[in-house]
Amino acid sequence: MLLAVLQLLLGLALLLGGGHYLVRGATRIAILARVSTAVVGLTVVAMGTSLPELAVSMRAAAHGSTDLAYGNIIGSTIFNIGMILGVSAVIAPMVVKLQTLRLEYPFMFSVACVVLLLCRDAQIDRLEGAFLVILLVLFTVYVVYLAQREVDESEAAALDREVRRTANIKGSERRAWGVYALLVVVGIAALVGGADQIVRGAIKIAEIWGVPERIIGLTVVAMGTSLPELATSAVAAREGEHEIALANVIGSNLFNLLGVLGATAVIFPVPIHPAAASIDNWVMLGFCAAMFPLMWFGRRVGRFDGVILLAGFAAYMIFLVVSRGL
Repeated sequence: MLLAVLQLLLGLALLLGGGHYLVRGATRIAILARVSTAVVGLTVVAMGTSLPELAVSMRAAAHGSTDLAYGNIIGSTIFNIGMILGVSAVIAPMVVKLQTLRLEYPFMFSVACVVLLLCRDAQIDRLEGAFLVILLVLFTVYVVYLAQREVDESEAAALDREVRRTANIKGSERRAWGVYALLVVVGIAALVGGADQIVRGAIKIAEIWGVPERIIGLTVVAMGTSLPELATSAVAAREGEHEIALANVIGSNLFNLLGVLGATAVIFPVPIHPAAASIDNWVMLGFCAAMFPLMWFGRRVGRFDGVILLAGFAAYMIFLVVSRGL
């Protein structure tokens, strides 16, 4: 039992470290490539903080633990809204931009509905997985296109200054490319190793405690792999970067449901546990739906709204523990 817990903790530490270095390296490479900071935030950061979920779900599916893989994906999505958005709103009320209500949120809610419908036959097969991945690519391309259109001369000048700062001194960009590429490699290696340790530890804990792998995935693993998103959004909220905090939650959910689930299903078709189809998916959809009235009224997510989200998340966790997910 102690070995399983140590494996889980070691895996979480490797995931956090690997995710940090991978995002840092990829972000700096994107800046050196003259990609705008807005585009970096919408793509590299949002997807980078969700890489732990991808690594763990892929590794779990490879081990044949598809309940753990799917539970991690759905649990992380619920955690993003209930815990991360809730904590961020309690730290500082968040102003909601009109584009979020018109584009990003409706797309996220539609994707949650699509996933629920795809689970009706109790499996996400390779074709459905490819469909989800293609949706993510198309949406990302469109969002990047919109972001690039909005870059003005002052932002371009700021980007050039950021490139020079990233390269440390003028004329050292080639060396900077090598350093940040090394960070990416180290980050990927840590993610792979951490995912393996987490999956092995989680499977052993499930066997020893007699807890279904689905519950371990929905709780311990989902919370652990979502720590990068929690840290990113909490810091952004504290520093008044409301748009980043909210965009990180929505972007991470999209990457979970489209990228992580889609990529996993393309390689390892994912059978859906009956309880996941009848309970977990609907809870996830409920949390997604709850975001709309909280964001719509007053165009802000306030502290009381954050408390509501946290209470809802706590109630779901208590339900899982007491009922063992039925």
